[in-house]
Amino acid sequence: MSVFAATEVLVAQNIAFGIIAIAIVVAAVRVVTTNNVVHAALWLVVVLGGIAAQYILLAAEFTAIVQVLVYIGAIVVLFLFGIMLTRARLGGENMVNKKMRPAAMVIAVAMFGLMAYSLWDFFGDTELEVMGRSTAELGQTTAQVSDSLFLTYLVPFEVVSVLLLAALTGAIVLARRD
Repeated sequence: MSVFAATEVLVAQNIAFGIIAIAIVVAAVRVVTTNNVVHAALWLVVVLGGIAAQYILLAAEFTAIVQVLVYIGAIVVLFLFGIMLTRARLGGENMVNKKMRPAAMVIAVAMFGLMAYSLWDFFGDTELEVMGRSTAELGQTTAQVSDSLFLTYLVPFEVVSVLLLAALTGAIVLARRD
């Protein structure tokens, strides 16, 4: 591969990253600003799908598939079941927290600025190293990830699945009280 071809691929990845990042930010803002709970859950699907696309750009296909299966396929469906089974109002109330919005915006901008300053001050433009290896040298195969997940972390994995089942059962019980 020539240097020119490698540069074209890098530029294409940067453009794709920018487009996906903008879509994620817009969808994340819509998650917290929409008045309809179901619409917020659907905007969350866009955010989580964008994160999976970013994982694909990072060549972490296994993580992208897990993102789609677990978060979009299970968590968001659980949210939607919870919303529908508890009979939450689908429309929003426009006047609920109207007077707190300016203070919330000031705090959000201040927290973002503090976080950005702290990260830039601590890391700057240095390359991160993990256990003496640069991030470019780090790589984990799908077999290593699955061995770690199903050997080392099997009990926490099962506890989370039981917790999700309990949450769904609780939503059904709350909905059936009448």
